[in-house]
Amino acid sequence: MTPTIAIVGRGRLGTALAAGLEDAGLPVTGPHGRGHDGAGAGIVLLCVPDAAIGDAARAIAAGPLVGHCSGATGLDVLAPHEALGLHPLMTVTPQGAAFAGAACAVAGSTPRALAAAERLAEGLGMSPFAVADADRAAYHAAASIASNFLVTLEEAAERLAATAGVPRSALVPLVRASAENWAAQGAGRALTGPVARGDEATVARQRTAVAERTPELLELFDALTARTRALARREAVAA
Repeated sequence: MTPTIAIVGRGRLGTALAAGLEDAGLPVTGPHGRGHDGAGAGIVLLCVPDAAIGDAARAIAAGPLVGHCSGATGLDVLAPHEALGLHPLMTVTPQGAAFAGAACAVAGSTPRALAAAERLAEGLGMSPFAVADADRAAYHAAASIASNFLVTLEEAAERLAATAGVPRSALVPLVRASAENWAAQGAGRALTGPVARGDEATVARQRTAVAERTPELLELFDALTARTRALARREAVAA
């Protein structure tokens, strides 16, 4: 028998998780506001900012499993509860999230808690993988680079393209193809462009254009060019 799952936190993730669990046919209440004591629930999931997890956990009465949905925070903040972690590796927008098919970082302070986290992930259609507390900051930084920083990078591309009268929509197929190539082949084989070809004259012309039109992006361009050169050299040695 599946225990009732109480969601605490009315932000994007709490709202999306409550809807996803309900759609999966699991017994769920909430999302509740902070300070909810978890009465009547077998599992309480705290979908609150990292800095608020400790206070939210202290408000939960003894008894249920208590989990958080933070990618970077360990389970010690949930003590003395039997604790679990459930971090969907998926973006959540104001419109919600599609959890099915995504990966999910899970953790548990006991085998029972870990098994409960895995069942919740699988119930939402996600593939769970365990991340130890000592590895959570590195894992979450990788997720930020893959998702948040990608959006920042595309904003830079969009801004520079606009100076040439090129709309964002023109870049979208390129971005999608690059992501798909990386997913299928890995970074080295997916790399294309003038740096990968060793065409330094073109790279120099690009740099001049960036300096003239969007000088605030020059430091980013230089850093990415250097990192791309290193990747291209590593791929050349491996080949």
